[in-house]
Amino acid sequence: MKYLVLLGVLALAYSLWRQQRCSPPPAQRTPPRPTAAPQDMVACAHCGVHLPRDEAITHNTRHYCCTEHQQRDAR
Repeated sequence: MKYLVLLGVLALAYSLWRQQRCSPPPAQRTPPRPTAAPQDMVACAHCGVHLPRDEAITHNTRHYCCTEHQQRDAR
């Protein structure tokens, strides 16, 4: 009976030792990427979709999402 208990204790110690040895290293924290500065948003004069001002096509004071909408609105 005492050999059975001794075997159980040794098996438990072995499994704890193996689990600790094989555990992956702690994950390194990567610093968060800086977020981009907010951009001014404008609405397309033809369809109303909102897009960043630097991606919009500007004609006079009106903004468009694509050249097709600019041409349709010019008619």
